[in-house]
Amino acid sequence: MRCIFRPLAIAAAVVCLTTSAQAEVRPHHLFSDHAVLQQGMPVNVFGFADGDEKVTVSLQGQEASTKSADGRWQVTLDKLEAGGPFELTIAGENNKVVVNDVLVGEVWVCSGQSNMQWAISQSSDAEANIAASENASIRLITVPRRAAAEPESDIEAVWELCGPATTPGFSAVAYHFGRDLQQRLGVPVGLISSNYGGTVAEAWTSRESLHANPAFQYFLANPVDPANPNSPTGLYNAMIHPLLPASIRGAIWYQGESNAGRAYEYRTLFPAMIEDWRQAFKQPEMPFFFVQLAPWRAIVAEPGESDWAELREAQLLTSINLPHTGQAVITDIGDEADIHPPQKGPVGERLARAARALVYGEDVEYSGPLYDKLTVSGEKAILSFTHLGGGLVARDGALKGFTVCGADRKFYNAEAQIDGDTVVVSSPHVAEPVAVRYGWANYPVVNLFNQAELPASPFRTDDFPITTGPKE
Repeated sequence: MRCIFRPLAIAAAVVCLTTSAQAEVRPHHLFSDHAVLQQGMPVNVFGFADGDEKVTVSLQGQEASTKSADGRWQVTLDKLEAGGPFELTIAGENNKVVVNDVLVGEVWVCSGQSNMQWAISQSSDAEANIAASENASIRLITVPRRAAAEPESDIEAVWELCGPATTPGFSAVAYHFGRDLQQRLGVPVGLISSNYGGTVAEAWTSRESLHANPAFQYFLANPVDPANPNSPTGLYNAMIHPLLPASIRGAIWYQGESNAGRAYEYRTLFPAMIEDWRQAFKQPEMPFFFVQLAPWRAIVAEPGESDWAELREAQLLTSINLPHTGQAVITDIGDEADIHPPQKGPVGERLARAARALVYGEDVEYSGPLYDKLTVSGEKAILSFTHLGGGLVARDGALKGFTVCGADRKFYNAEAQIDGDTVVVSSPHVAEPVAVRYGWANYPVVNLFNQAELPASPFRTDDFPITTGPKE
C-alpha cells in the first residue's frame, strides 16, 4: 500500500491506495479537512467512486456502509454530538480517505447577491475585525461563483480555519452572523458562503420549481447564455444543487436589489425559492432568515412611490406568511450614494438574533416593531404593533417617516407621536384618515424602534395599486 497527498481534490486529506487500485472512492469537497458537520440531526456523508464498490464511513464511534451506484455513494449517520476535532474515515475496497480536524456543530448556508458577497476587508472596522477573527471553532468555505446549464454535483472548494489569513475575502455578513452564533451557543459553526453579486432570485431557483408555477414559466421560455449568472436556474445548478444532500441547520439570505423592478412578483417568487431549497435539502421546516433592503438612492422630502419600498413589503409579507422565516430590518444602516452600506456587523448580528430566538430557543427579542392594525378616531390614525420589545421608542427626537392620506389617496407627511403601545398619526391636510405609510421610500428616513434597539419595518396599511403590481 502507498499513501499520497491530494491537496486539490480533498484538502490535506491522506488518501491510501493499493498499488493495484482500479477504483478510487472520493468524498464530496464538503468533507475536507476542517469541515463542520451538523449536530443533532442525521448527517449525510456522500461522494463519488470510479466504479460500483462498498464504501464504509466511520465517525464518532459510528460506522455505516453502502454500495456505490452510478459513480456516487451516500451514507447517513445517526445524530452527532457537538464537539471535536474528530477523524472521519471513508474506506473503499481499494483506498481509504482520512479527513482530519472535523468538528460537529451548526452549519449554515449564506447566500444572496453582492451585499452578502461583500467581504470583511471592504466593510466597516475591517482591520480590527480581521485582526480579531482567529477562532478555530468557526470554519469557512466559499462556493466558486459561476452558473451552469444543468445541476452539478460537487464544488471546487475546501474548508478553511477562521482567522486573519482567511477572513479578509470572506462574506462580512456571514462572518458576523457566525461569530455571534458561536459566541452565544458555544459550539462550532460552519459557514458555507454561496453568493454572487448582481443576481436575481430566479437564478437561485431550480428549473422544477420555476416550471411548476405558470407565473414563472416565462423565465424558462427565454433562452439565456447558461454562463450568465442571471440565467434562470443557473446559480441554483452551480452553487446550491452541488451542496446536496448536505445536512445543514438553515440559510441566511441578503438579496432583492436586482428584483426590485419586479417587486410584486417577488411576493410569490421569493417564497417559492425558499420552499424550493427546503425541498432540495429535504427539510420542509428549514429556517430561512433574510435581510430587508437597506436605504439607498437620494433622500426625497415628499411622499411618493418606490419600487424598493415595494420590494421591502414583499420581504415583510414573506416573513409574516411563510413559517420558519424571519427578517433583519436595517433602515438605520444605509448610504444614499452606495448600494453596499459598509456596516455589516449589525446585519449579521440581527440575523443571528433571529436564529437565536427562533431556532435555538433563546429568550431574546428578534424583531423591531411590526405593524398590526389601524384604528381611526376623528382626524387621528392610531397604529398598533407587535414585537414591542419592552416599548416603542423614537430614536434621536420626534418620530419621522410617517405619511397619511384620505379618501383621495394623496399622501402627506404626517406628525406622529408614541402613545403607550401605539403611534398616533395626523396631518392638517387630512381630516379623515384612510391609510398610513411608514418608511415608504427608496431611502426611508425613519426612527421608530423598540426598547430592544431594533428598528420597525417599513409598512403600509393600504392595498392601493403599486408601481410593480397589477392596476385597478
